[in-house]
Amino acid sequence: MFMEPLKRCVVLAAGDYYDHTREHVPDRALTIAADGGWDHACKLGLHVDALIGDFDSVRLKLPTDAAITRLPAEKDDPDLLSALKVGWAKGSREFHIFGGLGGRVDHTISNIQLMVRLAVRGGIGFLYGDGTIVTAIHNGSLDFPASNGPEGRMVSVFSHTPVSSDVNETGLKYQLQHATMYGDAVQGLSNELLNNTPAHIDVHEGTLVITFPIDAPLPQVSWFKRPVGDLGDVNASVSSALAVSPK
Repeated sequence: MFMEPLKRCVVLAAGDYYDHTREHVPDRALTIAADGGWDHACKLGLHVDALIGDFDSVRLKLPTDAAITRLPAEKDDPDLLSALKVGWAKGSREFHIFGGLGGRVDHTISNIQLMVRLAVRGGIGFLYGDGTIVTAIHNGSLDFPASNGPEGRMVSVFSHTPVSSDVNETGLKYQLQHATMYGDAVQGLSNELLNNTPAHIDVHEGTLVITFPIDAPLPQVSWFKRPVGDLGDVNASVSSALAVSPK
């Protein structure tokens, strides 16, 4: 297994925020506000290193001590992807994203897809929601330290790829060994963490989307063969794929 410390980045998106958000924000991390995420950063009392977006939804005055990248309102990449690209270019590979779940369901689906995009390029993202975190792994594993909590701390695992081969789940209420999971089947819903027991989830070939409780210790990610990739440059232009109809 391939494992190394990853540089952290916090991304504040413009979506829904929940109680106790501030206590889950990692310290000493590069912090980026994506568009309206700046307003939430101010409410949470967070220092922001960079801002990116068209800022049409920002109500508060922009800071003078942060790098600001202005984007057009009509563009190919959503603001969150642009923020992830900025963090990636600065060396971050572990992303903690707030304001990316809840609200519009299309935004939620888009943001889960971005967790997959990070995973298949050798990074990992954690989407923080209302009591739940969503992440993704590709040809790798998650290891949760032993912890205590109320019964029924749910962990769910879904195949994002059409087929995910050699999937294993140990230390959970329901064990899984060398299983095959499919993207058009629901096979990993509502497993549970066990008290005082470390948990392990892995996939040898494929991509998994995983949800777990926000109060569980963050898992350690590792890879059987770490993928190598790049998120690309920030795209501030409209490509031919986005044809804007005349008014």
